[in-house]
Amino acid sequence: MEVTKLLSLCILITFLCVDIVNLNNGGVDASHKVFPQFQSLNAVSVQQIHRTGYHFQPPKNWINDPNAPMYYNGIYHFFYQYNPKGAVWGNIVWAHSVSKDMINWEALEPALYPSQHFDINGCWSGSATVLPSNKPIILYTGLDPKDRQIQNYAVPANLSDPYLRKWIKPGNNPVVDPEQGVNASAFRDPTTAWWLNGHWRMLVGSKRNHRGMAYLYRSRDFIYWTKAKHPLHSAPHTGMWECPDFYPVLLSGKKGLDPSVLGKHVKHVLKVSLDVTRYDYYTVGTYLSDKDRYVPDITSVDGWAGLRYDYGNFYASKTFFDPAKKRRILWGWVNESDTTEDDVKKGWAGLQAIPRIVWLDPNQRQLMQWPIEELETLRGKNVKMSHQQLKKGEHIEVKGITAAQADVDVTFHIPNLDKAEPFDHSWTDAQELCVKKGSKVKGEVGPFGLLTLASKNLEEYTPVSFRVFQTSKKHVVLLCSDARSSSLKDGLYKPSFAGFVDVDLADKKLSLRSLIDHSVVESFGAGGKTCITSRVYPTLAVLDNAHLYAFNHGTEPINVENLNAWSMKKPRMNT
Repeated sequence: MEVTKLLSLCILITFLCVDIVNLNNGGVDASHKVFPQFQSLNAVSVQQIHRTGYHFQPPKNWINDPNAPMYYNGIYHFFYQYNPKGAVWGNIVWAHSVSKDMINWEALEPALYPSQHFDINGCWSGSATVLPSNKPIILYTGLDPKDRQIQNYAVPANLSDPYLRKWIKPGNNPVVDPEQGVNASAFRDPTTAWWLNGHWRMLVGSKRNHRGMAYLYRSRDFIYWTKAKHPLHSAPHTGMWECPDFYPVLLSGKKGLDPSVLGKHVKHVLKVSLDVTRYDYYTVGTYLSDKDRYVPDITSVDGWAGLRYDYGNFYASKTFFDPAKKRRILWGWVNESDTTEDDVKKGWAGLQAIPRIVWLDPNQRQLMQWPIEELETLRGKNVKMSHQQLKKGEHIEVKGITAAQADVDVTFHIPNLDKAEPFDHSWTDAQELCVKKGSKVKGEVGPFGLLTLASKNLEEYTPVSFRVFQTSKKHVVLLCSDARSSSLKDGLYKPSFAGFVDVDLADKKLSLRSLIDHSVVESFGAGGKTCITSRVYPTLAVLDNAHLYAFNHGTEPINVENLNAWSMKKPRMNT
């Protein structure tokens, strides 16, 4: 069967399954796996061997979407979806933590919880906007008594409180009701607003049948909103668009921009989280401000074949502009893809990826990402390796650091690219290619990279590796983070994640940075062109029994030109 026909069949089957789930739930979209018997079960037994050391997590219980990160008067605020009563999705409130560096965090009381007729059945995701008067305001999705998804707002009770501990939900909510023709069970996650021609604008994610929608709303005062005649953008066969995000990026340079900036010196990014796939996709394009339309560039496509922030466990992301350091920061949920009863028993589920800066690649076709510089304050003992050759089948241990909690940055040099394997143009799916040609399948130029969270005798390991192919015109680079060998435990979700890396190999070099933290490995290929986050649960490669290796399973020798690895200290985390 042709690839296109197979993809169409898969999409159709997926949507049919989603529709069946919706019918069985009274027509309400089912975005989360629900365990009614566990939703209010207190988490008392925490399995510490898999708890992360420097990623954002509450002391216990379930978290998901990063709601509304923002910077206000010298403090970073992070609001996120949280179940205060158990380690599965349910009883969701807006938890609230504050920080001065986005690394060390102090937990406060929840900012929002269901309490009014307009959100009595749930306070779901949203965004924050800081108005020109330096007043922050939250837009969020509430579920009313009929489980309709409606948009509400909240404001700080006391602007003189630097931590903004208490928030008020005014009585004139909701500010946006789903009008006739809008699917009230698929109408959520309002964006940060931007200002243009005397009106605020914001988006709400939705769908019409199987067409993903970013509805556009306008307001003069941030209270009374009017729906535009047409959406900012939509795309067929993509399903529900959750957690939309829309922002400008400079054509050149790493500086971030306020969401209201326009001009010929910028492009715009539209990100949507596809409920059907549970991955985040984005396009780079042009905002036609006179028409309030967004047009993706011809190098960006909507939907499953599109660009992704991260090709692994990463969903429901949110960016914000940091005016203190003139940068745009990306937060993403490292989603629990296969929550089980064991997750409930261990006492916590879900965490947030390390905050990243995002900027436009010089090729203007994609974004680049890199961990925020503040993370480097956690670096401890450092070991180095340089000019080390890796022959076929060799792996060399990186000793002297805490391999279960580390930051590794390595540059590989490829002496000979002439023997790179031919690339089959039918290999359009990087993840399938990783399954077919994983780290155990010997090639010519690669696979080579890092064996993270490895046991001493390699019964367990999570390889993060490059493999280089060639066509008649260029080289094709695959980055793979393969969890299939990550754990000896049966029944776990252990996927092979992968993405292609759009990189020029003229200098014959490839760089890789991996943030290793007990049960999560975040990897940044080629300076942040391709990023992959893997969630893994080793049984042997834990704590002091975890090891780290540089390896090469290709026939062509690979040189470790420069490797830096650091033990990572624990920050203050929501104490």
